[in-house]
Amino acid sequence: MGLMFEEIDSQPSALGEITLRRRRIPALGERDIFEVKLGDEFLMSSMFVDAEVALADLGLTMAHGDSLDVVVGGLGLGYTAEAALRHDRVNELLVVDALDTVIQWHQQEKVPLGKVLNDDPRCRYVLGSFFDFAVSDAGFDPESPGRLFDAILLDIDHSPRALLNESNASFYTVESLGKMARFLRAGGVFAMWSNDPPDEPFMQTLRELFTDVDARVVSFYNPFQNRESTNTVYLARTPES
Repeated sequence: MGLMFEEIDSQPSALGEITLRRRRIPALGERDIFEVKLGDEFLMSSMFVDAEVALADLGLTMAHGDSLDVVVGGLGLGYTAEAALRHDRVNELLVVDALDTVIQWHQQEKVPLGKVLNDDPRCRYVLGSFFDFAVSDAGFDPESPGRLFDAILLDIDHSPRALLNESNASFYTVESLGKMARFLRAGGVFAMWSNDPPDEPFMQTLRELFTDVDARVVSFYNPFQNRESTNTVYLARTPES
């Protein structure tokens, strides 16, 4: 049996100290749990990843075409990106993250999925703020300004209301979502993870810009509460014409 707790790395960032940890929880057996903290706040964990995987699977199943160009907003521990790369229809995947340290952890393979992402030539890391890129004129690909995508999969804030940074609030508006939608092809898909139940006001905002708006509840067993827990994946499509 390995160490029950290990701090793998800790680095300063513009948002505060960011730390990568590994631990084992007796209730989960021999499984290693990887966690990222920003200051005192938990950013992400490998404990429950069903909805992060569902974000990729639901979003890309909804997308049209056989050669998909995809953006993932928020690298995290790599679960959404890895799930997206399992789809043979993906041509190229851009993974956008504002924290250089998180990208380096993957490049240096300090996290379990780093090697999977590094070994797939379709995957490219992009350092920068997803939210800034979304409302810019250049978009998400620094190598091809204005480039269009078939799907944008977002997993950064805990929900449209529970934000990692209050400045992100301006993204969840008709104006900013409309700017982001410029970088989706006709019929392209925007999908977003949320830790909270479906938010009807946010869905109404999506309906002002998109078609086929839906909120899928993803259930998974939580052994600490001995019951099902849920996350939400929002889905929306740009008009076909």
